[in-house]
Amino acid sequence: MKIPKYPLAEVFGYLTTDFSERAIDYRHDRLCPFNNKVPNCTKDKAKNPLGVCSIFHNQSPVITCLIRFREDWLIVKDAAGFFFSENATWSSLAEVRLNDAYGKSAGSIDVVLVAYDEKERIYDFGALEIQAVYISGNVRDPFEHYMASPENHKNMDWPNQNNYPRPDYLSSSRKRLTPQLLFKGGILNHWNKKIAVALNKGFYDTLPISGLDSVSRQEGEIGWFVYDLVQDTVTQKLKLTRVHEVFTKFQPSLVKITTPQPGKMDDFVNFLQQKLDDKLESAPVNSTIESPFQ
Repeated sequence: MKIPKYPLAEVFGYLTTDFSERAIDYRHDRLCPFNNKVPNCTKDKAKNPLGVCSIFHNQSPVITCLIRFREDWLIVKDAAGFFFSENATWSSLAEVRLNDAYGKSAGSIDVVLVAYDEKERIYDFGALEIQAVYISGNVRDPFEHYMASPENHKNMDWPNQNNYPRPDYLSSSRKRLTPQLLFKGGILNHWNKKIAVALNKGFYDTLPISGLDSVSRQEGEIGWFVYDLVQDTVTQKLKLTRVHEVFTKFQPSLVKITTPQPGKMDDFVNFLQQKLDDKLESAPVNSTIESPFQ
C-alpha cells in the first residue's frame, strides 16, 4: 500500500482513496461500519462527527477510534477464547460501571463478557479493555479539508506543520492504560478474573511488555491481543487482523508498565545547574543605601 503524506488513513470506515459506491455512501451519510451503538459515527460530535478511524504514522495505519476495533467482533471472540472454555455459552455487555468497596466508581469496563448456563445464570465473566491512541496535533483540520471535496483532495499532501496529527503513545499509556490497570484491573485481579487488552501494534511496540515473562493461556491473568490494519488484496479495504498475542501475570505487568525507565542523574543535575546559573545571572544586585536622616 502506498502511504501518502496526507495523515488520514480511513474516514468513515474507508480509505480516503476509496471511491466505491459503498465508500461514497458512508462518507455522505457519515455512517460507521464497525458496530457502533447507532448506524452513524458519533466520534467527538454527534451532529458533526470526526469520522477518522485511523491515521498514517511511520508507514503504517494507526487506529485512533475505539469503535474501529469492533470490526466483525474479532476482539470479543478472541477475549472469549481467553476467558472461557471452548464449549461455553457467552454474551457481551458494553460500558459496564465498576465500583470499589465504598461504592465509588473505578471507571467503566469497555466490554464485559459473561458465560452463563442453561438456566441463563452467569457463572463466570472477564473484562475486555480496548486501547486506541490519543492524537497530538490537529486531526479535524485535515478531515474537514478532505470532506470538503474528497475526490479533489484525495492525493493532496497536507503541509508538514507543527500540529500535524501523530499518535501520542506516551499519553495513551500514562493517561489511559496505566490508570485502567491500577484501578479497574486491581479490582478484577482481586476477584481472580481475567483481563483482555486489545490494542494496535504500534501502541504495543512502545510498551515494555516484551521484557516480561509470558505464561500459558491457561495461567495468564492478562491477555494482550495485538491487532493491525492489513489491506485486503481483493477489496483493497483495511481489515482488522490479530498479529500477536501474549499472556502475562497481573502484578509483574503492572509493575513493569507503571515503573518509568530512569535517565542519568548527572543529566538532571546538569540541567539544574544551568537553571541555577541562569537565575543567578539575571537576579538583581542588592545594594545598601545609607539613610539620609543620619
